[in-house]
Amino acid sequence: MPVRVAVIPAAGLGTRFLPATKVVPKELLPVFDTPSLQHTVDEAIGAGIEHIILISNRAKPAIEVFAEEASGGARITVVYQDSPRGLGHAVECARELVGDAPFAVLLPDELMGDSSHLKDLVAEYEATGKAAIGLKRVPRNEVTAYGCVTPQGVPDANGRVGIRDVVEKPNAVDAPSDLVIIGRYVFGRDVFGFLATLKPAAGGELQLSDAIGNMARTGKVNGVLISCTRHDTGTPMGMLTASIDAALKRRDVGPQLRAWLETRLKGEQT
Repeated sequence: MPVRVAVIPAAGLGTRFLPATKVVPKELLPVFDTPSLQHTVDEAIGAGIEHIILISNRAKPAIEVFAEEASGGARITVVYQDSPRGLGHAVECARELVGDAPFAVLLPDELMGDSSHLKDLVAEYEATGKAAIGLKRVPRNEVTAYGCVTPQGVPDANGRVGIRDVVEKPNAVDAPSDLVIIGRYVFGRDVFGFLATLKPAAGGELQLSDAIGNMARTGKVNGVLISCTRHDTGTPMGMLTASIDAALKRRDVGPQLRAWLETRLKGEQT
């Protein structure tokens, strides 16, 4: 069955972006002149997604307005996760709408340069029937911020590798590899069985990475290394750099911005 459904968890309150998120949901803050969430929606549509399920909460009515007005052509449905019970629970909130269909999960805190990585994950799932998760190689001192995988050997020439296990935010010394999970996934309906048996992790949350680890230990998960640009927009600095990069790529403002940045930085050096 082709992957035509995507889930985008967007229920968080964006406390790192206060005071801006008192009035605007983090996902709708602009990356230059476009809401961050629109970039994620466009990525999904570019990979062939036809139905997008946004997981929001009732304290963010602007997300529902966005869903009604968003451009691109895909059908967008909003469901609610009113209790902050973790990413695993957020994905579970989409279960009724997903049904038996395979589906992608896109975390809007991570912006990709294009749809190519999601297309790779969809192709991997459709070819193997196994869950496909996005991976990135990072310096060892950065693995503590991510779910880190135990791979089956090394990635092949296309960046694909089997996954044996997942450890959430290990210390650098004990990390099983330098391959970490980024916020792109493709699952079959069997993931809901693994989510249903999760026990709360530290803080009482149900972690998606725990479900992936349980799946991996049964041989049902493959990883694919990212091959496009990526911005972590979960922090104000990440959002700022994503905005600058987006503007630099634009023909209408890119040359002017580049010239201004060069002049500005040269002025600081004198």
